[in-house]
Amino acid sequence: MTDIPLIQKDKMTRGAWGAVWSMSLCVAMLIASEFMPVSLLTPMAEGLGATTGQTGQAISISGLFAVATSLAITTVAGRINRKTVLVVLTALMLISLLGVCVGGFWSLATSILMRLVPEHDVPRALGLMYGGQAIAAAFAAPLGSYLGDIVGWRGVFWALTPVVALNLVWHLVALPSLPVTTRASFATFGRLLGRRHFRLDLIAITFTWGSAFTMFTYLRPFLEQMTGVGVDLLSVLLLVLGGAGFVGSSLSGRLFGGRVERMLCLPALVMGSCTAALLIAGGSVIAVGLLLAIWGAMNTAMSVIWMSWMSRNVDDLPEAAGGLMVAVIQASILMGGVIGGFLLDLWAIEATFGGSVLLALVALAITGTGRQLLKPNTES
Repeated sequence: MTDIPLIQKDKMTRGAWGAVWSMSLCVAMLIASEFMPVSLLTPMAEGLGATTGQTGQAISISGLFAVATSLAITTVAGRINRKTVLVVLTALMLISLLGVCVGGFWSLATSILMRLVPEHDVPRALGLMYGGQAIAAAFAAPLGSYLGDIVGWRGVFWALTPVVALNLVWHLVALPSLPVTTRASFATFGRLLGRRHFRLDLIAITFTWGSAFTMFTYLRPFLEQMTGVGVDLLSVLLLVLGGAGFVGSSLSGRLFGGRVERMLCLPALVMGSCTAALLIAGGSVIAVGLLLAIWGAMNTAMSVIWMSWMSRNVDDLPEAAGGLMVAVIQASILMGGVIGGFLLDLWAIEATFGGSVLLALVALAITGTGRQLLKPNTES
């Protein structure tokens, strides 16, 4: 690995879980900042005087900054202590440079967890960290839609500020020193891209996340137009989706710790099927609630599955691999928002969800059984 050996692992393990919890809260704040615009998409469009599709595309622009940061973070940060880097990134979130924080944090998160806990605990730590994602998904979207109706969409975002400030202090206290002895360069990306299994991974990720966010970015218009829900029922359905996500992240860290390559196809298969079923049963609130629960559980499990794959198949260059994977994920989220908004404005919400299903089918074709995504000499 490019980082120094796991620092006094026996001592680090006893105190490292507090740091994992601190990172989990940071994830929750990042996801809340990303998910709330989804739940507030319609009022934001009205307030900005734009179409729903244009507003969804504008929200996705932060992905450009996330892509740039994720590619540059390991080189720009150089040998700076990774604790310092995480603290600075959280401070940037506090002043609303969301795209920069998203790209930088996610690029380093898995490689840092690999240093905080023993190898066999990495899936569990990932599940815990992504539990922050699930908690935010459970409460950010429904609270956003509910409170946005009371205090306005701008007031909702102001409410996040004190929590991010608290998280900044927690980082300072809980994170151990994480010095780096080697400096990554852009040539490292070339080494990774020279590996066939990693190239296939990036392509599969592109279509998997692209499919998910073509659907998710425009979920509120679908629920309003197809299911006919108001603000109160919309908040309930979003809470169902997020609550199921919490269950998904909690179980994934424990259930997917073994032959993770067999699980790589599940996100596109399950979430794509749910999206297709929503097009058929979108008029039934009960059916929609059930499908959103399944979709939400797999949505959070998706990150745990793919990052667990990375920790085992690109364990010699974890920071550079994380940077490339996050760049592709953020670009895919941007792609989903752009494609979905285009289809929505050109035709209708059914076209947006149909596009999501098509992207999921491509992801399935690329992922297959997952065997081709194993690093060479890995036992099958």
